[in-house]
Amino acid sequence: MELEPFQEMQIPQRVGVVGQFPITLQKAIERVLANNPDLQIARIARQEADYNVTGAQGYYDPVVGLEAHRSRAETPIASLIGGSASGRLTQAELAANPVVNGASPWFGGSYGLTFSNSRTRTDSTFATLNPQYPTSLSLNLTQPLWRGLRIDDARYRLQVARKNTGLSAEQLRQRVIEVVTQAVEVYWELDYALQNLEVQTQAVRLAEEQRASNRRQADQGILAPIDVVAAQTQVATFQQNLFATQQALTAAENNLKTLMLDGASDPLWGMALVPETSPDANAITPTVDEAVKRALTSRPELSENLINREINSLQVQLNRAATKPRVDAVATLTSAGLAGAPQALTGFSIPGFSGGSLPPILKGDYGQSLSNLASGNFATARLGVQVSLPLRNRTAESNLAVAVAEKRKLDVMRSQLEMAIEADVRNALGSVNSARARYDAAMQASRYAQEQYDSEQRQFQAGTSTVFLVLQRQTDFISARSREVRARADLAESFANLDRATARTIDTYQISLAP
Repeated sequence: MELEPFQEMQIPQRVGVVGQFPITLQKAIERVLANNPDLQIARIARQEADYNVTGAQGYYDPVVGLEAHRSRAETPIASLIGGSASGRLTQAELAANPVVNGASPWFGGSYGLTFSNSRTRTDSTFATLNPQYPTSLSLNLTQPLWRGLRIDDARYRLQVARKNTGLSAEQLRQRVIEVVTQAVEVYWELDYALQNLEVQTQAVRLAEEQRASNRRQADQGILAPIDVVAAQTQVATFQQNLFATQQALTAAENNLKTLMLDGASDPLWGMALVPETSPDANAITPTVDEAVKRALTSRPELSENLINREINSLQVQLNRAATKPRVDAVATLTSAGLAGAPQALTGFSIPGFSGGSLPPILKGDYGQSLSNLASGNFATARLGVQVSLPLRNRTAESNLAVAVAEKRKLDVMRSQLEMAIEADVRNALGSVNSARARYDAAMQASRYAQEQYDSEQRQFQAGTSTVFLVLQRQTDFISARSREVRARADLAESFANLDRATARTIDTYQISLAP
């Protein structure tokens, strides 16, 4: 049997890769967190929640208004006592009335403060002050005594906005945990692909060495030509595995780049990522009780459920208050002022109405009117109660029933979450223990397979073994090495999954969630 020359195949260069970029797991996580669009959206949602709190607080911002006018009125008079002998009464007014209205964040009260002041001039013959400067300061207070005392719509919206801030923070934390866990798993998949490429490269090298050795012995007549063909078949088989592993490495690398990079123009697309972090196979695992306890106190899903229950409790309070009658205490306090230039009555002689008999406090200009206002000489106080009692309030009663039903639903959901989390933690912990045992077994299997391969080689050199057994041991050794690196990656990924299940991911990788 004449042997054909063996065509050695060159390992092709990876497409578009021109250099290497060493990267640690921590740096990969930092890049993922900086460029992940979902996290950017979650951060924006958290900022929006803060803005909503400010917006809800704006309900209590005082509102300042001003009503100002200038008027002139000419009224026909058909009576001698109308104040005008010409049949026309003219009155001019210039007024400016500032107003301040607002609501109190405590106990649901509201207030309104109005300052009225004007200057009026008339041609009435009965006017004793002309021009006049009437002023008044009025304070109106409304205080709920039943419905709206403990909670109202404005306070409900404010408290819900604050709860939503915490809710968005927990949602951000949950998303960070998910993204980091995904990044860690992809990182270890890249590490596995690179390690497996080294294993398959070693396999091709060993097979080529065996082929060359068999060829020399065949040329010397020690081995049959078919033994060379068997070795060449082994080389071709391992080359196929090598090329497939190289493609898997490219895919794993691109998966990590997709998470890390911020665009298609990033120069790292053209470089090979080389993981520098090694898995810690000796990491301490918690007990089942410790892991479950931490998960039940730290998982974002339970925190979100708790916040939703608190929001529901506020909704129940608001709807229960809406079923009550409305009883409000109202108070109005008014102080008035008046001053003007005395004017003698003409055409009539009425005792006590001459300009000279006016009290001194009414004689003067605008300043005198303000002085009278401040002195409280002309004060009015009114206290009262307003009651609104709906005969039927089916809308409020229905809303209350819906809120109470929602509370029961949230309680059931929490129970489901707790059970799911406990199962998740137990599965993750079991996965870690299983992966650790498989890794230890894989390391031993790899070592034993190498010893068997080396022993078979020595026996073959001594003439007590066959090419078939050598190649079989070689295949077993490479398979054991490949299973070892796979078990190594699985163990690292199981630790990442355990961190996720117990909500330790953020602490493990020292991630700050500060905006």
